[in-house]
Amino acid sequence: MTSAFPGSRGPLRQAPRARRRSPAIRKNPAPLLAALLLAAMTPMAAQAIDVDVGDYVPAPAGTTIGMLYYQHAERDRLYSQGRQVVDDPRLVSDVGIARLAHYDTMGGVTVAPQILVPFGRLDAGRDTAALGHTSGVGDIILATPFWPINDAASRTYLGIAPYLYLPTGSYERDLALNLGENRWKLDLQVGFVKGLSDNWFVDLTGDVMFHGNNDDYGSAGATLRQEPLYQGQAYLRYQFTPGSNAFVGLSQTWGGETRVDGVDRDDEPRQRKFSVGGSHFIGPTTQLLVAFGRDLQVENGFRENARVNLRLLQLF
Repeated sequence: MTSAFPGSRGPLRQAPRARRRSPAIRKNPAPLLAALLLAAMTPMAAQAIDVDVGDYVPAPAGTTIGMLYYQHAERDRLYSQGRQVVDDPRLVSDVGIARLAHYDTMGGVTVAPQILVPFGRLDAGRDTAALGHTSGVGDIILATPFWPINDAASRTYLGIAPYLYLPTGSYERDLALNLGENRWKLDLQVGFVKGLSDNWFVDLTGDVMFHGNNDDYGSAGATLRQEPLYQGQAYLRYQFTPGSNAFVGLSQTWGGETRVDGVDRDDEPRQRKFSVGGSHFIGPTTQLLVAFGRDLQVENGFRENARVNLRLLQLF
């Protein structure tokens, strides 16, 4: 699972000029700021569940796995209806996730109950500095994946995973950025893994996320409702050895429009992104995964110009 890039600007070779501002900024900054708050609060929270390669290949029964994730992302564009709405936005996230899973069998079916605890920090800057910053703990996630198909001989695996988000994270309605969402969520995810040859594997995942209402949204304490959010993910990986691989992945989200006090915001994220990376067992029971990626397209919300994900996995 990977949910929350360094970009730099070289020195100007000409005499510095005043930065061009959009007409909306020049005429009246207040409506733009309000739009930024709305754009920033929901897309940051409305994330589907990213997977890592091999997530849907179950470990043997009796195995306990501890995982620690670190995810760093930088965002340098903010879009509304596919158009950039701010000249020079910036939003940086540093998010960690502690995850514990135990594999067992129940009625002949492999199951893996687990708990995930996110934590981290969000920082806005430049033209979006008014969004501020926040840090704390995100919403606790409970999950119980199970595998109707677990065929190691043919290297075919099919898993189904319900994820339940508890409204336990840090949340203040007056803040534009929050790690908690103040609402329940349920994500239903299906993952399929197939070995194509001795070394090549394909990982396919689809999920739909259902959202409860946030009845304390924004400074006015409005009610936020959200339509189901869908995501499809595909990875192609090459397994050099049983303990080392390289992969490339593509992801697409759609749906997830929101309404505030019954007013439709027409803010479907429509995010497309790619990633590339690899994993290696650095010890008999310790694996390190590294992935780099960025958004290719975003219809509404912030666009990631670069992301790095690290995962340390320990088998017990």
